[in-house]
Amino acid sequence: MKEILLKNIVVKGQENDILICGERIARICGQIEPGPETEVVNCHGMTAVPGFVNMHAHAGMSMFKGVGEDKVLHEWIDKVWKIEKNIDEEYVYVATKLSCVEMIKSGTTTFNDHYWHSPMAYKAAYELGLRATLSVVLCDNFDAGKARAQYDELLDVYRQSLGWDPRVKFAVGLHSVYSVDEKALLAGCEFARKHGLRIHMHLCETRKEVEDCKKAHGGLTPVEYVNELGMLGPDLICAHSLWLNEHDIELLGENHVNCVHNINSNLKLASGYKFLYNELRDAGANICLGTDGCGSSNNMDMLETMKTSAMVQKAWREDPTAMPLEELFDAATVNGAKALGIDAGQIREGALADINVVQTNNYAFLSPGSFLSNFVYSAHSNTIKHVICNGKFVMKDRRVMGQPEIEEEARVVLRKALKK
Repeated sequence: MKEILLKNIVVKGQENDILICGERIARICGQIEPGPETEVVNCHGMTAVPGFVNMHAHAGMSMFKGVGEDKVLHEWIDKVWKIEKNIDEEYVYVATKLSCVEMIKSGTTTFNDHYWHSPMAYKAAYELGLRATLSVVLCDNFDAGKARAQYDELLDVYRQSLGWDPRVKFAVGLHSVYSVDEKALLAGCEFARKHGLRIHMHLCETRKEVEDCKKAHGGLTPVEYVNELGMLGPDLICAHSLWLNEHDIELLGENHVNCVHNINSNLKLASGYKFLYNELRDAGANICLGTDGCGSSNNMDMLETMKTSAMVQKAWREDPTAMPLEELFDAATVNGAKALGIDAGQIREGALADINVVQTNNYAFLSPGSFLSNFVYSAHSNTIKHVICNGKFVMKDRRVMGQPEIEEEARVVLRKALKK
C-alpha cells in the first residue's frame, strides 16, 4: 500500500506529521518515522486543510466563459441552450478535463456535477484523479418523447456507473421545476431513492422561477411544489435556494435538505444576493457552497466563492459577524462531503485523504490574523502548493499532470464547436 508522509505540516494550528496510507489518513502526530517505501514531503512553512467540495458545477461548460454576458438568467439560458446543440461527447470530455485542471489548481478535490454526457465526465474525473458525483440530467421541456429518451439514458448510464471507480458516484439530475414535467420529476426521484442515489436540481434560483411556479401550481412556491411531490429529504441537493419565504425555509430545514449557495453566479446574472444563510442553518438545512458553471461564474475557484459569500452576507445584513470563518469553511468542505455521503472534508485520522497543502511563508500570511482569515480574505488559490485526492497527488509543486496537453485539446475542440 502506497504511503505518503507530510512532514512538519501545520494541522489546526499545531505542527505535526501526517501519514497517508492508501486512500486514508492513517496518523497525525508529532514525529512519524517513514518506512522504506514511503514518499516523504517536507512541508515546513505549510498548512494542511481539507480539499474543497464544489457542490454545484457544470464542468462541461469550462469553455463557456464570456457567453451571454450582461444578460438575465432566462435570456442567458436560452443562449446557452442554443450553443449546447453544437457540442458532443468529445467536447464534454475535453471541457470537463479542463475544468478538472482548474479545480485542482484552486484546491477542489470533489465536485458535484450537473451536465450532459456524464460518461465523458466520468472519464475526465477518473483520469485527473478527482472525486466526483455525476448526474444524468432530466430536462425534457415538457416534451413526452424527450422525457422517455432521457429516462432511458438515465437507466443506461446508471448501469454503466456500477462499474465506475468507487471515487466517482452516480446521481439523478433534475434541471428545474420550469423545465421538467411532473411525471419526469417523480420518476427521477423514485429511481434515485430506489437505488440510494443523490438527487441534484436547481431550485428557487430567480424571482421569475418562483412567480411562474405559483401561477402554474395553484400558488405553490417551487419548494412547496416539490414538497407536495414528496421530493424533499436529506438526499436532495438544491442549487441556489435563493428566493425563499418562511414556509420554504421551514420545509427545507425540517427535511434536512442540502442547499447550495452559488454567490458569484447569482451576482453576475443578477438573480439575487440575499441568500438566507442564518435562517436555513438555524432551521436545520445543510448549507454548502458551489461555483456553478463557467458560463455564469467564469471560474471554478472555491476560495473566491468563500470570500464573496461571506462578504455579501455581511454587507446585506449590515452585520460583520454574519457567516463566520469556521462555518464558511465547513460549507466549502465537510458540509459538502456530508451531502454526498463521503468521509471527507476534514483533516483527521481515518478520513479520506483529500488534502490541500497551503504555502504560508508568503506575503498573504504575514499578519497577526488567523490562518483562516488570511487564507480566505487575503490569499489566492495560487498559495495551494500540493493537492492530494484519495491518497494520491493530483497536483505537486503547482503542476498538474497533462495540463499543457489538455489545454491544447481544448483549443482544438473549441475551434470545432465554433465552426458548427
